[in-house]
Amino acid sequence: MCSYYRIATACICGLISTLGLGCARTLSGVNGAASVPQSASVPWTPPARALKPEPLVVPGAITAVPPDLAQHIQQLSLLDVVDLALRNNPATRASWAQARVAADVLGSTEGRYFPTVDGSFSASRTKSPATAGRTGGLRTEYGPTVTLNYLLFDFGARSGNIESARQRLFAADLTHNATIQNVVLQAETAYFSYMATLALLAAERSAVAEAEGNLTSAEQRNKVGLATIADVLQARTALSQERLNAETIEGNLQAARGSLASALGLPANLPFDLQPLSGAIPVRAISMTVDSVINEALRNRPDLAAARAQAEAAAAQIRVARSAELPSLSLGGNAGKVYSVPSTFSGPSYGLNLGLAIPIFNGFSRQYDVAAARAQAEATSALADQTRQNVITQVFVSYYALQTAEQRVATADDLLTSAQQSAEVAAGRYREGVGSILELLTAQSALANARAQQVQSRWQYYSSLAQLSRDAGVLGPRGNTPFTFSADSTAQPKLPNTIKP
Repeated sequence: MCSYYRIATACICGLISTLGLGCARTLSGVNGAASVPQSASVPWTPPARALKPEPLVVPGAITAVPPDLAQHIQQLSLLDVVDLALRNNPATRASWAQARVAADVLGSTEGRYFPTVDGSFSASRTKSPATAGRTGGLRTEYGPTVTLNYLLFDFGARSGNIESARQRLFAADLTHNATIQNVVLQAETAYFSYMATLALLAAERSAVAEAEGNLTSAEQRNKVGLATIADVLQARTALSQERLNAETIEGNLQAARGSLASALGLPANLPFDLQPLSGAIPVRAISMTVDSVINEALRNRPDLAAARAQAEAAAAQIRVARSAELPSLSLGGNAGKVYSVPSTFSGPSYGLNLGLAIPIFNGFSRQYDVAAARAQAEATSALADQTRQNVITQVFVSYYALQTAEQRVATADDLLTSAQQSAEVAAGRYREGVGSILELLTAQSALANARAQQVQSRWQYYSSLAQLSRDAGVLGPRGNTPFTFSADSTAQPKLPNTIKP
């Protein structure tokens, strides 16, 4: 038999080869193109019009911005940034859609408490042969039928499924709350980073202006014989270094701008700008203990509550699995009317049945299902406990990060004051001819670094505050936090008046 098959296959391949078609395996196509690449080193080319094209970028378009914010897209405050991120970020839309899915699943699951009613309509035409005592002929039957099925009792399967769906709905809603807090944190962190880079660029431009003044002074002193060419070269080198630093910061500013646009759910090339700095916002120490903040997190963290809800949903599945080992009672019925030609077979029909299903043996599958459901519930509960530990650790770390950031602000202010005084003394000594250019450049380099430290420490404080608020689960949808703070003990530089710690 096998030899006949091989001979037939060879003949067919020979015929195809004779026709010039070959006998190799060919890949199926899709829309006139290859379904997969011909080899691992060849890219796949999609067929024409197979993929929906992405909308192209239109320079200067602000169609992605809500109309109420489009009017002041060049003057966005921190509150506007948070609002725009919540309305425009794809993460919030996705989590909201998932919550609606969970709500619909719960509604579908609750429908199991109701009977199911289905209708049908059928028609048939039968030709029967003649038999003893009956002549053959054609018969046509048609008519509607209504069927009812109702599960009366199942030892907790329906209630377990409903409870599981309800807990998953709670988890989806709480996950949406966590997503909102994450988006707010992302928007605020991107905002603080952009504003810090902007302030750092302003500080670096001051350093460039001072370096230009030093070069001018060195050149003038060299002309009158009070300085050597080495002083001029050192001043010129310092100026080039400061310009290089400024150019680097300008590149970082564009990167920070792109990160902010991403947090807002906007294309990075969309033209927008932020509200200029105004007002003075204090940097204050949090007056709550770390234990009280941890308790706030245990009460308010939505992801922890979602993990607990998932654990409850898994526990409800134990009830569902266990019910499969027990009997179930159901009620069924149907009613219809038959129309027949000839009319001898016409008339109404109905039926009613009460059924009791008793599981006897199925290879121990149901027992394993119960054991698996219990193990899954234990695993989900352990994951919730792990989430609790992570929450406590996150709050602990971010709490002391805020403490450190607050202390760094005061230290950076002192550093800036000292560096300014040192730079003033060095400049005076150089003007009087008793100081060297190297001493002046060193002092002004220290001043530039002190300015950068002061700028970064302030914005790092607000980033740390936002992080702690999110970790404690109290970061509101407007970026607000209910923490209590002590009186301000540091200097108050100009910061956005929308930040309210």
